[in-house]
Amino acid sequence: MNSKKTIIIIGIFIFSIFLFMNSIIPVDYLTCLIIPATCNFFNVIDNEDHVIDNSVEINDMNIELEIAFSEIQVGNMIYLTTANDGSGRIFIGTREGIIFYIEENSNDIELFIDIRNKIDQGLPGERGLLGFTFDPDYINNGYFYIHYNDFDGTTIISRFKNINDIESRFNSELKILKIEQPYSNHNGGSIDFGPDGYLYIALGDGGSGGDPLLHGQNGNTLLGSILRIDVSKSSENNLYQIPNDNPFIDNDKFRDEIWAYGLRNPWRMSFDKETGKLFVGDVGQNKFEEINIIEKGGNYGWNIMEGNSCFNNENCNKNNLIMPIVEYSHNEGCSVTGGYVYHGEIDSLKNNYIFTDFCSGDIWIIDLEDKHHTRKKLLQGPFQIPSLGQDENGEVYILSFDGRIYKFTEKRQ
Repeated sequence: MNSKKTIIIIGIFIFSIFLFMNSIIPVDYLTCLIIPATCNFFNVIDNEDHVIDNSVEINDMNIELEIAFSEIQVGNMIYLTTANDGSGRIFIGTREGIIFYIEENSNDIELFIDIRNKIDQGLPGERGLLGFTFDPDYINNGYFYIHYNDFDGTTIISRFKNINDIESRFNSELKILKIEQPYSNHNGGSIDFGPDGYLYIALGDGGSGGDPLLHGQNGNTLLGSILRIDVSKSSENNLYQIPNDNPFIDNDKFRDEIWAYGLRNPWRMSFDKETGKLFVGDVGQNKFEEINIIEKGGNYGWNIMEGNSCFNNENCNKNNLIMPIVEYSHNEGCSVTGGYVYHGEIDSLKNNYIFTDFCSGDIWIIDLEDKHHTRKKLLQGPFQIPSLGQDENGEVYILSFDGRIYKFTEKRQ
C-alpha cells in the first residue's frame, strides 16, 4: 500500500507541475513537447476517432518523410531558412532565441547568434524568436533580420550584422521597428524579402480572442497586416523607408507600411521561388483555418470573416474581401502552419504548395496548376509541426517538436 500511495502522490505532484507550467507557457510549446499524451488532455490534439478529413487522399505519389540529419535533435525549433549565398548552409532558429546553422553535407550544428538575453525565457503566450531572414545582398553587407518579442512583449524587427564573432553580432543590433502588443498571443512571426527586394513582415491582430480591439479591419494599426518596407538604406537616423508603390500611401485611413490587411494570425508566409506569389497560412478562431495568396492592398476579411464564413454572424458584407484559396475546419486540425511551393528534385511534388496543421500533423498539398486549388492529403506528419522550411535548391523541410528535421523523399521500390 505504501508503494501505491507513493506512486499516486508522485503522479499528483507531476500533474500539478504540468498544470502550473501550462498556466505560464502554452501547452503546445511545453507539454506536447514532453509528453504527447497530455496534448489530448489539454485539447491540443482532438481524438483521432472524431477527426473528419474532407481533403482528397493521395495513394499513388510514393512520397514519405525521412530524418534529414540523423545526428541532430534540437527542441523548440521554430524556423528554417538559408542565406541564399550559394553556401548550401541551412539556418535554424529556436523560440528561445538561438540561431544555428548546418553546413552542406554535414551532421553538425554551429552557433550563429544567441539573443536569449533579449527575450523573456518564460516565453509567455506565443512569444520569443518567431522568424528571421537574410538581406538580399547578404554576401556583401552581412545583414540579417530577426523578428522577436522583447521582455515587455513588444514586437521587435531588428537588423544584425555577421561580423567577427557571436558577441559582435549580438551587439550589432539596429532596431528597425517596434510594435506594442496588447496581448501575449497572435504575434504573427514571419519576415522575408520579396523578389522586389523589400522586407515583408507578418503581424497578427494583437491577440486575445475574436479580435476585441478590432485591429483586423483597422488600417491605422500595423497589427493584423502584412507590412512592406524598404530597409536598403537603414540607419539610426533613418530606420526604414516606405516603397513609393505601397497601396495606402497618403490614405488617412491606413498606415503607409501596410501591404495587405484583415489577417488574424499569419503563421508562416513564403514567396514562391518561381512566380513570386506570396502565400500565407492564417490561423483561425474556433472553426476554420485558411491559406491565402496575398495581393497588393488586399483585405482578407478578419474579423468579418473566418475562412469563407461570416464570423459570429449569419450574414455579413463580403464585398471587396478576398477569400482564401483553401480552408479546412477544426474537425481536421486547429492551427494551420503555412508552407512552401516545392521546387526540389521530386517531380511529383513540383509546383505544389505544401502546408500542414500543428495539431493534427496532417501534411497537405495544393496543386497550383489546378484552378480549383484542391487540397490533397499527402502524409501524416511526425508529432506537432511548428514550421516548414526551404533550402536553396527548393527542397522543403519539416520541423517537428520531436526535435527532428525531416525531408521529403520518394519511397524505395
